[in-house]
Amino acid sequence: MTPKPITIALDGDATVSGLWLAPPNAKAAYVFAHGAGAGMAHKSMAAIANGLAERGVATLRYNFLYMERGSKRPDSPALAHTAVRAAVNEAARLAPKLPLFAGGKSFGGRMTSQAQAIEPLPNVQGLVFFGFPLHPAGKPGDERAKHLDDVKIPMLFLQGTNDALATLDLLKPAVKRLGKRATLALFERADHSFHVPAKSGRKDAEVLAEILDTAATWMLDN
Repeated sequence: MTPKPITIALDGDATVSGLWLAPPNAKAAYVFAHGAGAGMAHKSMAAIANGLAERGVATLRYNFLYMERGSKRPDSPALAHTAVRAAVNEAARLAPKLPLFAGGKSFGGRMTSQAQAIEPLPNVQGLVFFGFPLHPAGKPGDERAKHLDDVKIPMLFLQGTNDALATLDLLKPAVKRLGKRATLALFERADHSFHVPAKSGRKDAEVLAEILDTAATWMLDN
């Protein structure tokens, strides 16, 4: 299945690119933001979008403005939030009858949850994080989770147990504090990119399939 190129208008004359992938049997739509270092066309983004499509979930991938312009420096939170809102609005236009979810990989998921915490994203029923970046690598802390207290819709955290950006002794209590609206799904030996070491006896593709099964089931049940 080939994604459809989309242009998403931001404030003023700025635009960012998007990729809309909708299977004929779509039962939900997911607005999917990229991580800090790789844009919407990265192979990991494509693999997740394709896998979700196979499971009945349409996706709208999109670039943040800095990535669109070829910069390596991520946008300010305010500018990133603008892109999140514009992408959510575009997905609602593309699939007005589908239940709508939002989130992303790492930085993209955090920018989405920040936007939701500041002002609820229209029609979004839940947030899905493919590796929530609780803290920088080697600098444990949970300050990045504080805004999640203001997110009042269901959240799904898909996390590897070897994620250097979310140590379990900090992540578990941070998610538990959110109560019933937060679900934590852990994947053994996976790192922040969901890579597992060869000695684990599993392959990355197997882990990704488990992650996608979990994500799709959660969205279709919420």
